[in-house]
Amino acid sequence: MVHIRTLIYSIGLVVMTTSAQAAGDAKRGEQIFNQCRPCHSLEAGKNGIGPSLHGLLGRKAGTVPGYNYSPAMQRSGMVWNEDTLAKFLADPNGFIPGTKMVIAGIGG
Repeated sequence: MVHIRTLIYSIGLVVMTTSAQAAGDAKRGEQIFNQCRPCHSLEAGKNGIGPSLHGLLGRKAGTVPGYNYSPAMQRSGMVWNEDTLAKFLADPNGFIPGTKMVIAGIGG
């Protein structure tokens, strides 16, 4: 869970405008995010193999404009927060069966 927090805080460091709003080990978070970078962007509106992660926390899953989500993700009704992100990254298909994300164990 500590590494997930570091990842979340590092995403926050990248997308927030003031460093006072962010905490954690940014260097470790960047190392963890490098696992995500081939498929995801932190830039708003820049989708890749996976959707942009800009503004992730507090957003309803499956709602980034222009990204073709799986029906499972669209129907999940989930809102991203620290807990849902940690569970999803640990076992995406176990947490949301039918998701398109196939890489598990990120941030551990």
